[in-house]
Amino acid sequence: MKKSFKSALRHVLIHEGGWADHPRDPGGATMKGVTLRTYRRHFGANKSKSDLRNISDKELQKIYRSGYWKKCHCDELPGGVDYAVFDAAVNSGPGRSAKWLQAAVGAKQDGAIGPKTLAKINKQSPIEMTNDVCDLRLMFLRKLSTWDVFGKGWNKRVEGVRATAIVMSGGQQEIIPDVKFKTVKKGSRGVWVRKVQQALGIQVDGRFGSDTDAELRSWQEENGLEPDGIAGRATYRSLGLLA
Repeated sequence: MKKSFKSALRHVLIHEGGWADHPRDPGGATMKGVTLRTYRRHFGANKSKSDLRNISDKELQKIYRSGYWKKCHCDELPGGVDYAVFDAAVNSGPGRSAKWLQAAVGAKQDGAIGPKTLAKINKQSPIEMTNDVCDLRLMFLRKLSTWDVFGKGWNKRVEGVRATAIVMSGGQQEIIPDVKFKTVKKGSRGVWVRKVQQALGIQVDGRFGSDTDAELRSWQEENGLEPDGIAGRATYRSLGLLA
């Protein structure tokens, strides 16, 4: 077992906190990041909410190691990237986290990290991979219907993961982009819409309409990004608009 697993798990548990059973949380009853459904899958369908509230450290490690860390091949990932991918897997599922990593390195987004994905990972900067994974994760979270309820906390968590993972990668915690940018999507207007349109080689009018949305989605898909029609840091970098 890679030594960084326990360190990464400690950081994950800081964000996961303790007991939660919010009526609008789609995950339902949760203790230290483990849902009742997940707990029952590992330890039996008869497990109750009370059992979950008293989950042991040994049970926690088993669930996190087998259900998230190993599924994302974190033992084979660079330091820092392993934690960023691990935390994203815990929060949004191993398959989705794997796809974000694959998108960050330009690999086929099938949610299964194999030799081809690992080969691309070994050629990339850990800090750039960490930033891209965190950006893609935030884009996904912002589209959820529960963002109005949990968005502030989710954003704080992802930015905390980003800062910690960069330090783990050997970078500096205070690293920030040289250029401030605005994330844009259908309905947006302004200078960053114009930049996107110009980079895509389409009519530049500063209004993000259906044509711009379709062109951007097509371009994202062709370039290994999630075709969500949202232009954020990862898309801007690929378009050559950010370093």
